[in-house]
Amino acid sequence: MGNILVVAEHRQGVLRDISFEMMAIAPKIAEKMGGEVIVLLIGSGMDEMAKKMSEYGVKVMVIDDPLFEYFNAEKYQKILSALIDDLKPAVLMTGQTAQGVDFMPALAVEKKLPLVAEAIDLNYEDSTLKATRQIYSGKVNATVAFKPADTYLVTIRESAVEAPEPSASGSVEKLDSPLKEDISYRKFVEYIEAEVGDVDITQSDILVSVGRGLKEDKNLPVIEELAQAIKADISGSRAATDAGWIPHDRQVGTSGKTVKPKLYVAMGISGAFQHLAGMKGAKTIVAINKDPEAPIFAVADYAIVDDMFKVVPALTEKLKGLKG
Repeated sequence: MGNILVVAEHRQGVLRDISFEMMAIAPKIAEKMGGEVIVLLIGSGMDEMAKKMSEYGVKVMVIDDPLFEYFNAEKYQKILSALIDDLKPAVLMTGQTAQGVDFMPALAVEKKLPLVAEAIDLNYEDSTLKATRQIYSGKVNATVAFKPADTYLVTIRESAVEAPEPSASGSVEKLDSPLKEDISYRKFVEYIEAEVGDVDITQSDILVSVGRGLKEDKNLPVIEELAQAIKADISGSRAATDAGWIPHDRQVGTSGKTVKPKLYVAMGISGAFQHLAGMKGAKTIVAINKDPEAPIFAVADYAIVDDMFKVVPALTEKLKGLKG
């Protein structure tokens, strides 16, 4: 049986988006490998989270113990090492996150199993598991094949796919923890929330994004007026944040944040591959640039080849008129 064991991720009592995003990949691989999806939740007080994950029609296995109130990579590694021996999953999958990268490489070394990190998709064909990864900062998609093994390890990039809607009722099963004693040499000390600005662009439904084409910060009110008209948040490329036109916590791209809004309006952004890697998951992309060869047009659903300072005011007035 080619069962897929998905290690769900949660933080401070809330399931992370990557847990749901993996539900777009794991079921299709389980079907091709003739197995089922098993979601593993490790923590303390997991009933509500287990119920949410089971709504994807999967089996949820829960290790609920005060020992796991806080994340500890050493504990995860020991638990997963024992479960690999016990459950013998064909694939063990988790997110390419601060948590995932803390225990998966060590687990791969310990169990001598192949690991592909930061995959954006998986496929199983000709009895071979293959992963799609982005290389050169998202400029090229590469398909890599795992070497034969009893269990394959893979981490999935956040926001690489859209999480499906819950569609069926699954089951929840409590497991006894294979780890009976606490670990003294590595302990949780304190949770410190990273400072964020007044807007979290990773959660925005609509983003108006600016680049080098803005020219100077005195032109920003033109963009702000459009953003206000469509109730959008403002983001930008690295050029815009380095110039100080917008805060660094609103930068989109490989050195910034990955976003996937319903609408992404890119203005004066040429579309270097570092920027494209951070926003091409948006549902609808509108690009405004006076260079007809700008790379941003390769991913745009709607392209306007013109000076943004001619287009944006006219577009804003039109949108205000439609609303009025």
